[in-house]
This record gives sequence, C-alpha cells and structure tokens, in this order.
Amino acid sequence: MGTITSGLTVLLAAIAGISLLVGGIGVMNIMLVAVSERTKEIGLRKAIGAKEGDILWQFLNEATILSAAGGAIGRVVGVSGILIVGALSPLAPTDSPVAILLAVGVSGAIGLSFGVFPAKAAAKLDPIVALRSI
Repeated sequence: MGTITSGLTVLLAAIAGISLLVGGIGVMNIMLVAVSERTKEIGLRKAIGAKEGDILWQFLNEATILSAAGGAIGRVVGVSGILIVGALSPLAPTDSPVAILLAVGVSGAIGLSFGVFPAKAAAKLDPIVALRSI
C-alpha cells in the first residue's frame, strides 16, 4: 500500500509540475500580447519620464495579479468540489487554510517568474520606436 501511495504521489507531483509549466507559458504569452498591444502606452509613458523600472514593475504586478486571481478562482472551484463530494458521499473531506494560501501563493509566484521576460521586453522598448509603431 505504501509503494502504491508513494508512486501516486510522484505521479501527481509530475502532473502538477507540468500543469504549472504550461500555465506559466500561457501567462507569458498573454503578457507578451499585452506588451505588443500597449506599445503606444509604453512609449508615451517613457517619453514623459517613466523609468525602465516603472514599466518593469507595472507588467510584473499585472502578471502576478493575473496568476493569483486564476489561483483564487481555481481554489473556489476546488472547495466547491470538496463540498459536493462531502454532500454526496459518506467521506468527510477537509481542506486547510494553509493549502488555500499556498495554492494562491504558488500561482502568484508562477505569474511573477514567467512575467519577467515580457516585463523586460516592455521596459527595454525605445520610446521613439514605440510611438512610431502606431
């Protein structure tokens, strides 16, 4: 029984890792599209004095909030599933607040780490080129 349990744990961890990687790539693609659609805004902000760090933090915060919101929505769906299982079966499922906070925190960290590349791309835009690309 212990061998089966540890094998399933490894399998679930591998599936979770692949899911986080795919989700991170999705966040990166969304942020790259946001950067390409907002080049005029970025160019204008840089032309009136915004520093690279300001643009970088704007896009990093956006990616983190986007991912944390997705994690929160996922936790709502997960807790709903737990309540449904508890209502339909004799089992007493539980969920801990630590697990909820950890899930949303990991989700935000994935957004932060995969949002670095698009944020750097936005921060490095030349304001003149960005304003001309209208």
